[in-house]
Amino acid sequence: MTAPGLTRFAGRTALLTAAASGIGKATAHRLAAEGASVLVTDVDAEGADRVAEEIRAENGHARARRLDATSPEEWTAAVEEVTSWTGRLDVLHLNAGRNLPGPAHELDDAAWHDQLRLSLDSVFYGVRATVPLLRAARGAVVVTSSVHATLGFRGFPAYAAAKGGIGALVRQLAVEYGGEIRFNAVLPGAVVTALWAHTPPEYKDLTIARTPVGRLGSPEDIAAAVAFFASDDASFVTGQNLLVDGGRGISSQE
Repeated sequence: MTAPGLTRFAGRTALLTAAASGIGKATAHRLAAEGASVLVTDVDAEGADRVAEEIRAENGHARARRLDATSPEEWTAAVEEVTSWTGRLDVLHLNAGRNLPGPAHELDDAAWHDQLRLSLDSVFYGVRATVPLLRAARGAVVVTSSVHATLGFRGFPAYAAAKGGIGALVRQLAVEYGGEIRFNAVLPGAVVTALWAHTPPEYKDLTIARTPVGRLGSPEDIAAAVAFFASDDASFVTGQNLLVDGGRGISSQE
């Protein structure tokens, strides 16, 4: 997505996790289009490289590196790269997560811990590693949560717990760091990513029927909300969890 006339991130640096595809990729393009120097990270190093190359082809500024967002050591290395590259960090978009369905009585320990570790622990590790740079820049952190944080869907206990935890953590961090760093979360509804290629058509149709705007979301829809929270347009907004779901969260289940 381009943003004609917008240069809200000129001279600023952004680091994004899970940015090789989907919401992270769209957000990397959006921030770069508005002038940011973007460090694209993902466990898929080749995918991150492709996104960075796309941004550079559009005359943007981007680098890529592999980052396991659950590894404190890899976070340290990523921070070192940002420091040596631009010397600052203004925007942190924490986008890593995994959804492994299964009711609680069928979910094994590994699946439970894996989802909490990737979706929730990664936020803690990312914030802990980047606070010094973000404080210096009076920066902004935006976390990708989910509509699952506010609505119950059968078969997703670990995912819902992790995303609900993000909401509480964002509020806590917003208070903890006051006027130094802003923290907000976006809560996407049904967004067309690679996952939907394996989703039964009848479920897709039902989801659209229960979404007041009458369509599924796009990664660019979420990227626009992330860019708002990350920008000075939201300078008086912190500790918020914003549903970006086409109205799904206010719609009846019928």
